[in-house]
Formats: sequence, structure tokens, C-alpha cells
Amino acid sequence: MSTGPRGAIHVRSLTRRFGTFTAVDAISFDVVAGEVFGFLGANGAGKTTAIRMLIGLLAPSAGTASVAGFDVATDAEQVRRRIGYMSQRFSLYED
Repeated sequence: MSTGPRGAIHVRSLTRRFGTFTAVDAISFDVVAGEVFGFLGANGAGKTTAIRMLIGLLAPSAGTASVAGFDVATDAEQVRRRIGYMSQRFSLYED
């Protein structure tokens, strides 16, 4: 997978299933360095699940994504070293 320029986010067909339930269904998008990007949607739309995959806390079931030039599936630690995230609620980290 081409990871593109550092500081960018590249997502292709990112999917997460929990058993037979599909929480995130093949989303694709790019965020260029310096761009402001937001996830908007109703409760249960998959926003938190998508973010958990992008920051390396949850493995994708399918698809690919890179953040800051690093693959979220294989370089999750490198992704986490380069990002900042503050949730509205404490739903991502258990401790």
C-alpha cells in the first residue's frame, strides 16, 4: 500500500465486523496534511470504531489505512507516537 506523504491519512475500504454485525462498512477517504477533517453521524454510526482503527487500538477486518505515513495494521505503535486524540467521552481507553 502506498502510504502517501507524512501527516496525511489515507483510508481505503476500511471495514470492521464484530461477528455478523458490520460496524464500519468499507469507508474510503483521504485527509491531506493541514486539512481539518471531522466525523459526523448519529450514535452507533461507526465513528468511534473508525477512529479506534485509525489510531491502532482496533484491527480492521478488511481494507487499509495509513496515518502519518504508517500502516495502522502493521505500524500501530508508530501511528500512536505521532498523533494526539482527545475523546468527548472515555470510550477509547479503558484506563
